[in-house]
Amino acid sequence: MATEQMTRTRSTALFVPELVYFEPDALLYPKGKRILEWAQNKGLPIHMTTSHNRITNFPGETELEKYRIAKRTLVVGIRKTLKFDTSKPSAEYAMPIATGCMGHCHYCYLQTTLGSKPYVRVYVNTDDILKAAKQYIEERAPEITRFEAACTSDPVGLEHITGSLKEYIEFMAKEPLGRLRFVTKYHHVEPLLDAKHNKHTRFRFSVNADYVIKNFEPATSAFHERIEAAGKVARAGYPLGFIIAPIIWHDGWEKGYEELIVKLHDALPPEALDDLTFELIQHRFTKTAKNVIERRYPKSKLEMDEAKRKYKWGRYGRGKYVYPDEQATALREFITEQIFDKFPNAKIEYFT
Repeated sequence: MATEQMTRTRSTALFVPELVYFEPDALLYPKGKRILEWAQNKGLPIHMTTSHNRITNFPGETELEKYRIAKRTLVVGIRKTLKFDTSKPSAEYAMPIATGCMGHCHYCYLQTTLGSKPYVRVYVNTDDILKAAKQYIEERAPEITRFEAACTSDPVGLEHITGSLKEYIEFMAKEPLGRLRFVTKYHHVEPLLDAKHNKHTRFRFSVNADYVIKNFEPATSAFHERIEAAGKVARAGYPLGFIIAPIIWHDGWEKGYEELIVKLHDALPPEALDDLTFELIQHRFTKTAKNVIERRYPKSKLEMDEAKRKYKWGRYGRGKYVYPDEQATALREFITEQIFDKFPNAKIEYFT
């Protein structure tokens, strides 16, 4: 009991990198100068680099040591590519804000998409990015255009350094046909609570069964911290959502996911129920991801047995391993029933 109480009262700290790199031109931007001043005030080691895409020679004797220091390295640069990727099914486009995450979620798809660049990159030319977003909105008018800001990072965990997410929220508030979405595993939401959002931003939290959070989500905020933050966000008037991902089949999974929905129901304020969404994503992996994860988290309990999975073809001729239809259906039906039992007015946007 004492241990549980201590865990609940110990707050997950804000991310502070161990190394910081700057592209020289990043210091020509006000945001770059502010981040440099922040890093100097923290007494952090500061280096220059010709490109935010080419950071090498991390300290460490082994690949694992180098990986861990890379995950605690911040690189400040300019986003040169202003063509946005698509972001189905959650949005029309992925809106760049940062690349890389300080979390150590064993299952994360960034393990492979970022490959040898697991460090955290933030971009200082947010005005250019917002101008590009404006063009996408105008091209699709009179349709509403949704932008996902958390495809390649967790921007809430970086907001105390960049302030970029608040900029995006307040930009989108003024766009009649623009909407912003992002998801987080961090509870550090205070800088965003007074943002003028005009209900054009859906603030989502990633949640899961206790088994998944405890075993596979190191260096993220605790479940109770996320839910307390969700209450603050709802009371600030944001539309709220939850992503249950990845849904993992494990011993006692029914009890675990039932308890998750009950905890959400018991903790959320009435304001959260007005416009509540859920997104459900089953665990999946590729062969490449499996190899990377096993190297980086050799003691992980994450089940990645191809013989127990179904191979699902994806874009560009590449596929991934998902649960067989019978298991996937059982997961979807059970969790859907739990959600509608406790949140009858909620919308389940998709199960994939």
